[in-house]
Amino acid sequence: MVDIALDPNMYYFSMSVPDTLRKARELGYDNVELSPNADFHFWHHYPKADDDYVADLMKASKKTGVRIRTLNPVFNWSSVDEQERMAQVRNWRRLLEIADQLDCREITSEFSGNPNTPMECEHQWYKSMAELEGDFEKYGIALNMEAHPYDFVETHDAALRLVRGVNKEWVNYEYCCPHTFHLSEGKGDVERMLRSSGKKLREVHVADVFNHAANDGNRYIINPPGVDARVHQHNEIGKGEVDWDAVFNTLHDMNFDGVLSVCVFGWHEWADQINKRILERLQKEFA
Repeated sequence: MVDIALDPNMYYFSMSVPDTLRKARELGYDNVELSPNADFHFWHHYPKADDDYVADLMKASKKTGVRIRTLNPVFNWSSVDEQERMAQVRNWRRLLEIADQLDCREITSEFSGNPNTPMECEHQWYKSMAELEGDFEKYGIALNMEAHPYDFVETHDAALRLVRGVNKEWVNYEYCCPHTFHLSEGKGDVERMLRSSGKKLREVHVADVFNHAANDGNRYIINPPGVDARVHQHNEIGKGEVDWDAVFNTLHDMNFDGVLSVCVFGWHEWADQINKRILERLQKEFA
């Protein structure tokens, strides 16, 4: 049985995080994945949630019946600047305390390094993991890692190897559908990538994307040409080129029983309609 969760990113600009749980219930979701938000845990910043804030979240969860299924923090724990890396480990320790208070036992995150210094960042990430192992294990919290465009690891195979290198049952993998073409260097071979994840696959981010590498590479035009940047989207299913039949059929065949997180970004004017439609599709696919 999969857990379908809403990433309420598109509502953060119009309501508090506790209110996004109420919105999730209104839309029909039983779970949320709380991605970076300035009032809670923001990109690379020390988490700002205090005890009162956590209590408000717990109150909203209890009243609505919506579970805080996962958190999705982004901390720069692979930084080649040692002082920065140590600060990000401190950020992680505080977030794990908060996750424990929320009874959230699963976290999905990124490697958060620089693609221009991949070896150095890999060393730093393993160092941070070694320092945080005791904290994750103390709280009984599992970690799912994803490759990300403009990270020090951007492809599926490389990310999965890093995860396996930790050699911990509680460190697993998250496949991000809107990163499909970066993960595969334009191939889009979702079935191969999902199957190769095996039992390490514990979460899938659900959103669509166009293939930035298709045809002559001008699906998107970036100026100036050759700029050190990555482009991708998090669109509604059907507004992109991800092979959704392959995604869903493969997950069924693998007996996937983890989290499906709906993470469409940037379409705030149609957020309710989009999130309802995707929920209906996932419920139909995984009934």
